[in-house]
Amino acid sequence: MPMRKIRHWLPAALALFALSAQAQEIRFGVDPTFPPFEFKTQNGELAGFDIDLGNAICHELQAKCRWVENGFDGLIPALKAKKFDGILSSLSITEERAKAINFSDKLFNTPAFLVADKSGGLKPTAESLKGKRVGVQQGSVFEAYAKKFWAPAGVEVIPYPSADAVYADLVVGRLDATLDDATVVTESLLSKPQGQKFGLIQPRVNDREIFGPGTGIGLRKEDGELQASLNRAIAKIRSDGTYDKLSAKYFNYNIYGD
Repeated sequence: MPMRKIRHWLPAALALFALSAQAQEIRFGVDPTFPPFEFKTQNGELAGFDIDLGNAICHELQAKCRWVENGFDGLIPALKAKKFDGILSSLSITEERAKAINFSDKLFNTPAFLVADKSGGLKPTAESLKGKRVGVQQGSVFEAYAKKFWAPAGVEVIPYPSADAVYADLVVGRLDATLDDATVVTESLLSKPQGQKFGLIQPRVNDREIFGPGTGIGLRKEDGELQASLNRAIAKIRSDGTYDKLSAKYFNYNIYGD
């Protein structure tokens, strides 16, 4: 082959090789502190519904999953810095986040509740919580809701780096309540001996603008091809029964939601 033709051919071949190599591995950022969605086993291995979903998606795409642990509040900056390819960590699809990143199609939708002493009489309203200390995970939709609707009325909203830190302070009385995902807080606190006096306080806390339609995989704006591939894989595992089989390992209700 003439040298001139090789020079024209080589960059295209290298680009194709790089694209093929990239397709063989998908790096997902995760904060493994949200059981049963993402957590670590006693052996230090990652587990949970999100982990299973990610592995099933990668299997469908004939790609290898690589999980990159990262604090929840720093997941979006790390994604934009290309430390991984997508965020798969119970990340709610919201209008505010959509200004910075794109999302895959919905993975699941779980309700949010105020969690407090069952005998304390607190309600999930600004009037009831005025003067109280409410802990929330930093960077979460729960922080966004509490700061928008409760903080201006005199509720002390305290962000924490992890949900576990919130629960620890709630149990010892440093907090009056927390706002959290019902499934996560039930698994991590309410089902444990130290959480028996606490409960999900009715009614459910909801705001479509803040909580969005559910969770999805967070992606960089420029990664449209990856987004399309992930959406195809999500649709496939939803239609072939894989999604339902995986959710049955963790939940006895429809985790996908409306």
